[in-house]
Amino acid sequence: MSASTLTQWSVLGARSLRLGRRNLEALIMSVALPMLLMVVFVYLFGGAIQTGTEYVTYVVPGVMLLCVSFGSAMTAVSVATDVSAGIVDRFRSLDVGGAALLSGHVAASLARNVVSSALVLAVAFAIGFRPHADAGQWLAAAGILLLTIAAVSWLSAALGLLAGSPEAASGYTFVITFLPYASSAFVPIGTMPSWLRGFAGNQPVTPITESLRGLLLDQPVGSAPWRAAAWCAAIAIVAVAAAALLFRHKTRA
Repeated sequence: MSASTLTQWSVLGARSLRLGRRNLEALIMSVALPMLLMVVFVYLFGGAIQTGTEYVTYVVPGVMLLCVSFGSAMTAVSVATDVSAGIVDRFRSLDVGGAALLSGHVAASLARNVVSSALVLAVAFAIGFRPHADAGQWLAAAGILLLTIAAVSWLSAALGLLAGSPEAASGYTFVITFLPYASSAFVPIGTMPSWLRGFAGNQPVTPITESLRGLLLDQPVGSAPWRAAAWCAAIAIVAVAAAALLFRHKTRA
């Protein structure tokens, strides 16, 4: 990778972060809302949901994944805005490729989601979350979370290219936002209707959640981290390939 490419990626990543700061409503949605949801889940629903442990202990990984899903909408909208506003054509005239532009959006998404996840953890600690992870488990959990953010960010970038407008891009990310609810993120899968358990147990959010929960609480995780990493890698590979194809189609002269 050349120095000029790295420079383009860093400059465009900083640009995406600046644009995100100007979009106050989206910033509040992707950063502040997950913290509020942490409080809502623990104090409004926690007393009615039996998980065999304190609900704040159970729900932290799920709320962190909600951070990722809410942030995905902001990434998709940013990409769709660049395409619809003609910014992409201006960058192309400056010999800036699609890889650099999309990587800038993904880098900004990583930064935003790392901050929002840290804020969620801070709120969780304040209301009673007490993990038992050692340094290695913290690093493994952070690695899985970063893999998840990267995969979802690339998927969101592809959806932003697929959408015909920023409004449509926001709607396309609904599926990403829905997945944590239909998983073990907020309730045990065994409490779900039988027709839903198969889907909940075999979609990507469940092994990611089980990995984060097990690592942070020093519990057995089995094959969950490997399945989580495989899901993230598969999503990222498909999303990057789709984004490349869609970018070429959108910018075809």
